[in-house]
Amino acid sequence: MDKKYYEVSLLVIRLVLGITFITHGIQKIMGFDGIVKYFAASGLPAFLPYVVTAIETGAGICLLLGLLTRLASLGICAIMLGAIFTVKFNAGFVGGYEYDIMIIAAAVALIISGSRLYALDNSVLGYFCSKNNKD
Repeated sequence: MDKKYYEVSLLVIRLVLGITFITHGIQKIMGFDGIVKYFAASGLPAFLPYVVTAIETGAGICLLLGLLTRLASLGICAIMLGAIFTVKFNAGFVGGYEYDIMIIAAAVALIISGSRLYALDNSVLGYFCSKNNKD
């Protein structure tokens, strides 16, 4: 397989996942009172809406920029697993958590592969790695 196709496919996954989670995070911010009430009604801890909103928005921005891609993807996996096991599991796979599983699969691909094409990870991490190698 040509490496360029591999890199482009990861870029597509990263950008779509990033845009999706920025959108979800902003949606939560805009209706935050409702999100807090929903989490409380679900019996979830009071701090959780803040954590989920911050991770969704922050991870989305990081993915869009290609910054801390693996860590951002890990955060997305945690959010999706939390959604499955606290809210969606009883609904079953179809009509329940099939979307969440697809998101997890895309995030795991980014955890494994990282981010190379049009990614700040290359600039930032490359700078520190090359600087440390010169010393």
